[in-house]
Amino acid sequence: MRHIDRIFTDRPELGVRRMHQELTAPGSAINIKRIRRLMRLMGLEAVYPKPNLSKASSEHRVYPYLLRGLAVEERNHVWSTDITYIPMANGFLYLCAVIDWHSRFVLSWRLSNTLLVDFCVDALEEALGKWGKPQIFNTDQGSQFTSARFLDPLRSAEVQISMDSKGRALDNIFVERLWRTVKYEHVYLHAYRDGLSLYRGLAQYFHFYNYGRKHQSLGYQTPAQWYVEMREKDNNAISE
Repeated sequence: MRHIDRIFTDRPELGVRRMHQELTAPGSAINIKRIRRLMRLMGLEAVYPKPNLSKASSEHRVYPYLLRGLAVEERNHVWSTDITYIPMANGFLYLCAVIDWHSRFVLSWRLSNTLLVDFCVDALEEALGKWGKPQIFNTDQGSQFTSARFLDPLRSAEVQISMDSKGRALDNIFVERLWRTVKYEHVYLHAYRDGLSLYRGLAQYFHFYNYGRKHQSLGYQTPAQWYVEMREKDNNAISE
C-alpha cells in the first residue's frame, strides 16, 4: 500500500491494470485482484484521486464548478477541502484539510480512521470559527462533502458552494499540490508507528508549512505572510 501510494501520488492517471504493471517485476508476480482490493481500500482510482473518498451521495444536490477562469486575488475568496490517504508503519489514517487558495494557508485539518463525515465537519467548523468565511467553498463530489451535515454550515453562512467536475483531478489543484508536498516533505520521511505520533508530527509540519515554508508562487514568502498578516492589516484598517 505504501508503494501504491507513492506511485499514485506521482501518477494519478494509473488505474488498476497499469498499477499492476508498475508493481510487477520479473520473478515477482502480484495478483491483480490484490492490487484492485488495496486500491479500493485506499480509495484510489485512475485520473481522479480518491473516488471512494469522493463517491457522490445520490441523495444530495451536486453544485456546479464555479472556479473555471476565476482570478483568485485575495484571501478568503476561495477555500477548498479534500481527503487523502496517509500511510503509517502499522496501518493508515485519512487526512482532511481546509486551505485558502490565494495564500495556500492551511486553515484547519483533521485525522480519522474512518471515512465518516464527522472529521470533515470538524475541520470545516474550526476554519469558519477561527478565520471567518470565504466567498466560495470548493470540494469534490464525495459523499462527505455532499452531505447535509457538511453543507448546512456553508449555506447558513451564505457561502457559495462549488464542486469539482467529475473526473477532473486538476479542479482542486491547490489541495492536490498540498497532499504531494505533505507526503514527500514529511510523511514519507517518517515511519510513524501510530496515530498519536502521526498527529504530533503533522501538527509540527503544518505549523512550519504555514509560518516557515516559503513558496516560490508567493514571491518566496510564507502562507502566513499572505494570509495572517493581510488579515491583521484589514482588521486594523477597519478599527481605524
